[in-house]
Amino acid sequence: MDLIDRFAASFEGSRVAHGQTTVGSVRKNGKTDAKSYIVREPLTKELIAGHLDGSHGVGAIPINDQNMCKFGALDIDTYPIDHKAIVKKCRKMKIPLVVCRSKSGGAHLFLFTKDWISATDIRDHLMEFAAVLGFGGCEVFPKQNKILAERGDVGNFINLPYFDSKNTLRYAINEKGDELSFDEFLDHVDDMKTTLEDLRKLTFVSEDKELREMPPCLRIMFSTMVPDGTRNKVMFHAGVTAKMMYPDNWEQVLDRWNQKYCKPALPASEIVTIVNQHKKKDYGYLCKEEPMCSHCDVTACREAKYGIGKNDTMPSISGLTIQKSEPRLFFMDVDGKRLELSTEQLQIPLQFQRACIEQLDMMPPIMKSADWQAYINSLLQDATILEVPKELTLRGQFEELLETYCTSRIRARSPQEMMLGKPWSENDMTMFTLKGLMDFLSNRGFKELKRPQIQQRLKDLNGGHECNSFYKFKDEDTGKWKNIRVWHVPQFDNNEIELPKKETLDDVPF
Repeated sequence: MDLIDRFAASFEGSRVAHGQTTVGSVRKNGKTDAKSYIVREPLTKELIAGHLDGSHGVGAIPINDQNMCKFGALDIDTYPIDHKAIVKKCRKMKIPLVVCRSKSGGAHLFLFTKDWISATDIRDHLMEFAAVLGFGGCEVFPKQNKILAERGDVGNFINLPYFDSKNTLRYAINEKGDELSFDEFLDHVDDMKTTLEDLRKLTFVSEDKELREMPPCLRIMFSTMVPDGTRNKVMFHAGVTAKMMYPDNWEQVLDRWNQKYCKPALPASEIVTIVNQHKKKDYGYLCKEEPMCSHCDVTACREAKYGIGKNDTMPSISGLTIQKSEPRLFFMDVDGKRLELSTEQLQIPLQFQRACIEQLDMMPPIMKSADWQAYINSLLQDATILEVPKELTLRGQFEELLETYCTSRIRARSPQEMMLGKPWSENDMTMFTLKGLMDFLSNRGFKELKRPQIQQRLKDLNGGHECNSFYKFKDEDTGKWKNIRVWHVPQFDNNEIELPKKETLDDVPF
């Protein structure tokens, strides 16, 4: 197996699509405009070769249409970031992640497996790794446990390392902080590949039952000892848990946790202050504050006995994909579950809630309209564009029906039959009345385009030129000349047997 084959095998995922990113101008705030696209073509060896030689960058989609993966990744956008420190921490904790510098200067932490494993399993372990390493809440790939393959969904992609491999800034790093060459990276990947069985053997927190029932952030921080500088926040956060777990003697429990898990323990006076605060009011968890948010595993927290629970909390929403069909469809990840939305369902919080009930069997709280608008706007800015086959667009459907109309057995045998709604072809053009075409479309159930829109589509097919005029013909019954307004398009290729034409006069003008 050559180097490109080894690289491709390491990032084996979707067999039907891959990702590309176009980079635009730099905004005033210093952020570079970029747009991500999903191309419905396999990630071929040729595309990967172009990525490695710097011709064009590509990304791989970890999840396939069976919802299985052979790799996953954490995308960390924290700046500045100490890649060497992350590698050392991974090795110390025996976490099998390959640490790479991302194109933005952040980090991509790749997990490679020897065999295909479920997207659910790989996501669960990656979210646990993120929480343990102190990067809770970072992007996890795959972004969903299941994709809606039957609806055209393919998932999300992550940019591959070693773009322009000889001069790359997207390289892997060892625990000495050294950059790995492309060859060294491939060997490193082979060494780090793991199995589901080995992943399940990894433990990072005490098996103590008391800890297992806590939110993941507390489990992690208590297992590694709470350092000076974070003790007050952590113990206040822990007070919420103590009141739920031990309603009769939570004050004593909180003091016990302070002595056991804080290094050094907080003075008794500060614990008394925290206790008095909790006596006056029932507080919620400080999930969005440090250091809790850095050790957050929201999915596990929802399942924990004394976690945030499944009710009255907004789910984790990410990974917006815009499918450019007509009408447009949107795919969104809600707590790792894939949700299909119409424009209206994306726009209106109540409709979003209804979609979650119908598709995900969950009922998230309704966000205030202004907050929802701001949130969706932020998702739209970073959304991935999923191109669709032409036949899934209104334009494609119209052109397909138009071709059927112009080439089917209903074609006119003489120009006069255009008055019956039939198309007539001559001089490499097919002519018809607009009413005849619209009646045909209506009979086929296609009513999405109105008369002005159809006229514009016909004009587009003629290179933007006007495509209607009067056609003069001699009435076969009366012998009188008549004028009818017709529209025309370039004649379609037709493999059917030509119908016999009725005799026409050579002097009939068009």
